[in-house]
Amino acid sequence: MLIKRYKNNPILTTNDVPYPVATVHNAGVIKHNGKYIMIFRSHKLNGRSILGKAVSDDGYNFKVDNEPFMTPATSGLFKEYEEYGLEDPRIVFIDGEYLITYSAYSRHGVRIALAKTKDFNTVERFSLITQADYRNVVIFPEKFNGLYARLDRPHSEISPWSVWISYSPDLRYWGEAKLIMKPLQYHWDEMKIGPGAPPIKTSRGWLSIYHGVFPTMDGSVYRLGVALHSLKDPSKIIAVGDEWILQPEEMYEITGYVHNVVFTCGAVPEEDGSVKIYWGGADKVMCVGTAIIEELVDHCLDNPRDAL
Repeated sequence: MLIKRYKNNPILTTNDVPYPVATVHNAGVIKHNGKYIMIFRSHKLNGRSILGKAVSDDGYNFKVDNEPFMTPATSGLFKEYEEYGLEDPRIVFIDGEYLITYSAYSRHGVRIALAKTKDFNTVERFSLITQADYRNVVIFPEKFNGLYARLDRPHSEISPWSVWISYSPDLRYWGEAKLIMKPLQYHWDEMKIGPGAPPIKTSRGWLSIYHGVFPTMDGSVYRLGVALHSLKDPSKIIAVGDEWILQPEEMYEITGYVHNVVFTCGAVPEEDGSVKIYWGGADKVMCVGTAIIEELVDHCLDNPRDAL
């Protein structure tokens, strides 16, 4: 078993939130000044999503702020493109600041917005960095040849929902997009795949935890897998683990707002070589588990499948 579930899962539920919400899920998590910062998604009681913040000393026991962290903008360009809600944040630290990418929903579809913060007390909306219909943008915590790099998942009816990479000199304008990984037919991720947590640097490559979806007669099942990217050229995928690393098994993952879902937006590597992986269970609660980073890399390399 590559991922060991925390014995007291779920670690965050609606009962822990001091304002009315129907769900707590799909959170980005990062360490800041020795504390774990979680930015989570919640459905309000009207069905639209906002982002909340919770803080922990140990990565397991979180306390939620009294007020939401981000709600849809009320002025400017962001107002038009966030009117239906904010979803699925990812957090990365680079150039002395934290970047938060999140899905902005509106009558025009869903696109990705980027916000910045230095302390998680104040946040600045920086740019809308995709057009519709894009989801699941994660930014690498390191530049390549002076350029920022990101993974994303555009919606396409022509090709399966797949993972792309693109680059930017300034975080605002992105280009040189390239398809780098596709679902595999009649496989656990055959319906669609998408980036999960921001990639983790290891001695053998960038470890990317992604989600894959399989359609069944009883609805879709969301699982987690891992891929390994080249350290110098992240557009080159060294290997993709053939088998999933986590699937819905516990009741809080099987039954909830959306059944049979484990979905990650955040993972925190630790100094001892382990990683805390955070996932939403059934789009309802937040969960955590631990894994050994080198074992996840081995999982990619020992029994790989093709990326394309």
